[in-house]
Amino acid sequence: MVDPLEVADVPTPIGIFRIVYQGPHVRVVDLLEKGVHQTGVPPGAVRRKPPFPAASPPRQLSEYFRGIRTDFAVEVDPDTSSAFDRAVWTQLRTVTAGRTTTYGELARKSGFPGSARAVGGAMARNPIPIIIPCHRVIGTGGAITGFGLGLWRKRWLLDHEGAWPIRSWSAEGPRGRAQRTLDSAWKGPDSPASARKATTTDSS
Repeated sequence: MVDPLEVADVPTPIGIFRIVYQGPHVRVVDLLEKGVHQTGVPPGAVRRKPPFPAASPPRQLSEYFRGIRTDFAVEVDPDTSSAFDRAVWTQLRTVTAGRTTTYGELARKSGFPGSARAVGGAMARNPIPIIIPCHRVIGTGGAITGFGLGLWRKRWLLDHEGAWPIRSWSAEGPRGRAQRTLDSAWKGPDSPASARKATTTDSS
């Protein structure tokens, strides 16, 4: 029996996310916010409301934001993508919560050295944010750049995962020892604490 195409809206501290899935296969994750591109509900998709079944994609997404899980036991199955994008997204999914990578490092590990800019394009085309964790990709030196859902959300997600201040790890260095680079603690009106406060205000 073929699983039906389903859609569910998942409230989170940083907005409502719409997830389109078929069994364990996730097609789309959209942020439902004015001004942010959305793919829309596919024809024939069955709407699901909470409580979501255990292990279902919307349940897993909810558990991630509640701090219950860090990894997703799902398959990603975007409707359209290039071989390059898929290779980059597959490699990106090996970067675990609490860790980050750079555009250049992700390009190299995906088999496309020197293609950092193209990797940035793949991040922009990512139709399944959070699950394909493009928020874990940062600039050289720990710069927070390039996130279609808003940089404050990128910072919030990294803080939620325990990767704030930025912790970028590399096995390359003197004697092969892991070198850790800590970005300076970022403060200001868009700090993670301020972002959480703003989110609480927006959600009320």
